[in-house]
Amino acid sequence: MTDSKKLISVVVPAYNEGECVDELSRRLNLVFEAEADRYDFEVIIVENGSADDTYEKLLRIREADPRFHVIQLSRNFLMEGGMIAGLDHAKGDACVIMCADLQDPPELIHEFLRLWEQGYENIYQVVTSREDNSLFRRFAAQVFYWTINKFSDTPVPRNASDFRLVDRRIYEAFNALNERNRMVRSAWGWLGFRSIGVEHERPPRFGGHSTFSIITTANFAYRGILASSFKLLKLFPLVGFGLAVASFLVLIWFAVSAIAFGVPFPGFGTIACLLALLFGLLFLFLGILAEYVAMIFTESLDRPLYVVRHRHGVPPPAGISHGA
Repeated sequence: MTDSKKLISVVVPAYNEGECVDELSRRLNLVFEAEADRYDFEVIIVENGSADDTYEKLLRIREADPRFHVIQLSRNFLMEGGMIAGLDHAKGDACVIMCADLQDPPELIHEFLRLWEQGYENIYQVVTSREDNSLFRRFAAQVFYWTINKFSDTPVPRNASDFRLVDRRIYEAFNALNERNRMVRSAWGWLGFRSIGVEHERPPRFGGHSTFSIITTANFAYRGILASSFKLLKLFPLVGFGLAVASFLVLIWFAVSAIAFGVPFPGFGTIACLLALLFGLLFLFLGILAEYVAMIFTESLDRPLYVVRHRHGVPPPAGISHGA
């Protein structure tokens, strides 16, 4: 690397992406060639416990081009674990975070760099449409963004993607965060800095199969909302106060009605409905509270967010690391 050029790190988590990584490296190389007069590049691909030949193909790519560094994790630590592992090892003046399935087009890096040169520090993709998403997934995404923006203390831009370029100051600040339960997408907003979105249509996967799971995604969204806000906890006393007021008003109404008109019916149905409502709310609140307690327990364990099996071309992080 020459002193006159800045270094751009590219962090790519890869899980069962054997059909995509060769094309990914080819298209990244085209981007690097076009930007060669201005920047040097390094690619940190985090092999996230794949069951296919992703790791073997990545080693061949690195053998042909030493700018590609490979980190193999001991198992699948999910998308966010792979991203955090890559960010821990990045050393560029800025870092691009993207997926390996080419739904994050490498060619958009050119536009990210131009905006970075203008002084923006967090440049992220805003997905205008998703060709291969079902109606249910599009609906679920809208529900997620509406919910997190209502409850979170740091709202997430609607349809913002994890595909982004962040300045060194941002990803070093991100690396300094210690919590185990986090939503990476909302953490960038909490950090602040000068941000801008770039609208782009998301293409279908280049190859392979999506690992999308309704249960896993719903749990991720639910935990992400809880990790981003305490507003649900603040609702408990408000709802309790509202129910107490409503109960007193209903009690007064029944007392006046009984004195004035007598008791028209035993009222078993009304009592049963009220009990069901109150116990339903009680267990709902206990469930939410239990999730917060579980997150506190996870934080207290202080386990690493990922475990490295092998590193190729990149040394262990010299500073803060979330791995083992």
